[in-house]
Amino acid sequence: MDNAARFVERFGGVFEHSPWVAERAFLDHPQIALTSDAVHAALVASFRAASDTERLTVLRAHPDLAGKLAVAGELTEDSKAEQASAGLHRLTPSEHRRFTDLNSAYTDKFGFPFIIAVKGLGKDDILSAFESRVDNTPQQEFETATKQVEKIALLRLRAMLPGEDNA
Repeated sequence: MDNAARFVERFGGVFEHSPWVAERAFLDHPQIALTSDAVHAALVASFRAASDTERLTVLRAHPDLAGKLAVAGELTEDSKAEQASAGLHRLTPSEHRRFTDLNSAYTDKFGFPFIIAVKGLGKDDILSAFESRVDNTPQQEFETATKQVEKIALLRLRAMLPGEDNA
């Protein structure tokens, strides 16, 4: 296996189901230092250089929070751990209904699921963000969701790699 294939195998899932981000990052930065900050910068540069249509595919690859994939146990390991850390696996029936209703309204309006980096947040924090962001314009929310995807990627990378200070 060559260096590019190893890089994509290791980092291809950092942007949810979107190994093309890692492929492009490696092509642009084949000598990248394997620190969370350096890999994140390369991945984000590739993501940001992509067309809006390509970035939209990344947004659409994310699961609904506390949605049908979670109920069916079909989340990626990263998504499962992230949602569980926020207590989304322990919702009451009424809370689950609220998440389902907000997920539907949000996806109907924006064409992609609500995305938020849940680390350090509880379900009430997430619901509050959900309720305020559903009033954004499509362009505002595309940009907000893009930033959240990048934040999720950084958190995932920090769990995998040392930062610049620890390299």
